[in-house]
Amino acid sequence: MTEDMELLSEKLDNIIQLIAVGLVEGKKQREQIRILFLAGLRPSRIAAILGTTPNNVNVALTSLRREGLVPRGQKGK
Repeated sequence: MTEDMELLSEKLDNIIQLIAVGLVEGKKQREQIRILFLAGLRPSRIAAILGTTPNNVNVALTSLRREGLVPRGQKGK
C-alpha cells in the first residue's frame, strides 16, 4: 500500500472505532459485543474497541449463539 493509502486506512479505522463506541455506549458488555458483531466486526476488533480480549468476545458470542441472539455461522468481517 502506498503511504497515502495507509494513512487513509488508518483514518477510516479511527472513524469506525468512534462510530462503534457511540453505538454501544451505556450498554452492558455482552450487548455491546452482540451489536458490534452483527455490524460485521471481527472478535479481535471488538475486543480492541471494548478493551477486552478476543477470547472473552468469543466466549460471549458462543453464549449469544446458543441463546439464538446471534446467527450461527455468521462471522465478523
